[in-house]
Amino acid sequence: MLVKNKNSFLIYVGALLFGLIILNVTARDLFYRYDLTDNKKFSLSSSSKTIVSKLDDRLTMKVYFSDDLPNELGNTRRFLQDILEEYRAKSNYVNFFFHDPESDTDLEEQARKDGIQPVQMQALENDEMVVKKVYLGMVLLYENKKEIIPLIQSTAGLEYMISTKIKSLINLDKKTVGIMHLDQENQPKTENLTSQLNQHYNFRALNPKDKLPNNVDVILITGATDSIDTSAYSNLNEFLASGKKILLTQSGVNADIQTQQATPINSNIFDLLKAHRLKLNKNLVLDSKCGNVQVQQSVGLFRMNRAVQYPFFPVIDRFNNEDSTANIIVDNLEQVLPLFPSEIVIDTVENSIVSSVIPLFSTSDNSGLMESNFILSPDPQQNPFIKMLGQKGKIIAATSKLANGGELMLISDSRFLSDEGGMSIPDNIVFLMNTVDYLAGDKDLISLRSREISSRPLDILGLTDQEEASLSQEMKDKMKNKIKKRWKFINLALPSFLIIGFGIFRFRKDKNQAEVLKQIYD
Repeated sequence: MLVKNKNSFLIYVGALLFGLIILNVTARDLFYRYDLTDNKKFSLSSSSKTIVSKLDDRLTMKVYFSDDLPNELGNTRRFLQDILEEYRAKSNYVNFFFHDPESDTDLEEQARKDGIQPVQMQALENDEMVVKKVYLGMVLLYENKKEIIPLIQSTAGLEYMISTKIKSLINLDKKTVGIMHLDQENQPKTENLTSQLNQHYNFRALNPKDKLPNNVDVILITGATDSIDTSAYSNLNEFLASGKKILLTQSGVNADIQTQQATPINSNIFDLLKAHRLKLNKNLVLDSKCGNVQVQQSVGLFRMNRAVQYPFFPVIDRFNNEDSTANIIVDNLEQVLPLFPSEIVIDTVENSIVSSVIPLFSTSDNSGLMESNFILSPDPQQNPFIKMLGQKGKIIAATSKLANGGELMLISDSRFLSDEGGMSIPDNIVFLMNTVDYLAGDKDLISLRSREISSRPLDILGLTDQEEASLSQEMKDKMKNKIKKRWKFINLALPSFLIIGFGIFRFRKDKNQAEVLKQIYD
């Protein structure tokens, strides 16, 4: 731009600065981010937007973060600030402030009053490791209530944590979820489950023999190993008849990997399931797509642990996405890992109690069944059932929707709610919380909860279940090794060829330019 005089230059600069100021002020509240990640990790989800839209009073978020942080925590701080900007842009009620407590003793005292304590962290300064005291937490204030996130060390799950706290602040009518152990003598530990549910619901333990309280909306039940008391059976029937909902985790076989023993379960709980068109067979489902267990192997004078595939721990990635109910529960979920599941057969004979029965997920089409003669060894030489796979997928989770609005959901794994079982697996926790939200009629967090789950094993062979079933393990290993060698060669050779090719291209280009200049000046 040509500037004719000093005044026009000053006018131009002033207009430019004014435009930049207006642009920044506008962009603070009106902006759009192009998020190219497949799960939109860096954008506020629709669930979070829905939760924030329910605010009807000022929400203040006080972030206590030290300024002098290592690089990875500096990235976390920037990500946190970006996502809080998005929350503020979606609601005029949202405001946030960043504070460095170490810069002021009053701020440090206020942070401790708000429940944020400093943590010790190692950092590299002047080429030596030092221990620093840093603050990495935030407090959310809404009306006369307060929620705390005491430690933020990673960006993973950060939006979920914040939205969960906001929802807890504005949720005045919390549903009540109860947990019941049908086997009172051998109650599993459920601390992981309890800590998760306490964040969103009123949670209480229930005795199967006592009459169920009217304010309980959903019951989670761990499986029986024997027949249950008639009063407990009647209580469950009455609860379903009142239009409420139950999640039952029940196996058909009681299996113990430590003792390598398994026995069929005989219980009247199967009659309750059958009355709701859910038949639970007394067998074990095996699947070639499965998790691993550690076994000891002799190597010379030593015994070493080795991970081997264990078909009794199927990796489920086949979800019923065709039905709207199932699709809500498994939204964005990639896998579930039940332990020693049994086959569920849906009764096709209709009755007046049940309106519909919906399968939720099943094993792959390279599955198998083990009945009566139970062998739990992972060694194919000792366990012939492992070599007898190839059957179609077996249903291991289904839900029976009742005509009165009640629902009975079944997962054929008695240990699914246990800390030592299903709740030790992050994917299972996500699935279970989605299920509880669905049964409680609270669906705001379902899509948000599973959007950052990223268990995506590389499928080198790309075989269908039928093709995989037709090949021996030895043949599949040979094919994998061949493909791996091919890609190793490509990774080694391709960069060299590209660099050499680029060098030849530049050499010829420079040579041609030199020839042109020579002809011009000669």
